Amino acid sequence: MKTLGQGRALRPDTALPVEEIADPFPCPQLTAEAANAILAQNFAAWVLASGIKVEATGPEFARLRLPFSAALCRTGGMLCGQALITGADTAMVIALAAASGDFEPCTTVDLTISYMRPISNADALLEAKLMRLGRSLAFCVCEMGEAGGKPAAFSTGTYALLG
Repeated sequence: MKTLGQGRALRPDTALPVEEIADPFPCPQLTAEAANAILAQNFAAWVLASGIKVEATGPEFARLRLPFSAALCRTGGMLCGQALITGADTAMVIALAAASGDFEPCTTVDLTISYMRPISNADALLEAKLMRLGRSLAFCVCEMGEAGGKPAAFSTGTYALLG
């Protein structure tokens, strides 16, 4: 690949610098604010009552926070598994929306979780990523843990696209 002064690259088939060539397949960027609106408009009231919020999105990625609440805990302040799997499912649907640029009507076909350690007396951070988006199915993964801590659980999800 040729280069211009100051290290700017040229595509081999054109004289235009790479950063000046329009993406032939642009993907609309879903903001965290738009993703939170998707949550409010499309998720069950009991999911929203958990306080879950989108913190960040990127292409095929979403990071959500499930705030600590005694109502979501077992004895000893441990976040219960039901709350964590609900958060993972929610995060993966938002990652799918991030990849699509908007909400994709879908339904969960398969959802698994493996717990490795408890999340105690702390918010849970859920980082979901779209692994594959097909015409009728989407495949996602989600890692969960305390901010700055080791992973506490991971989940995989398969979603049937209804739109």
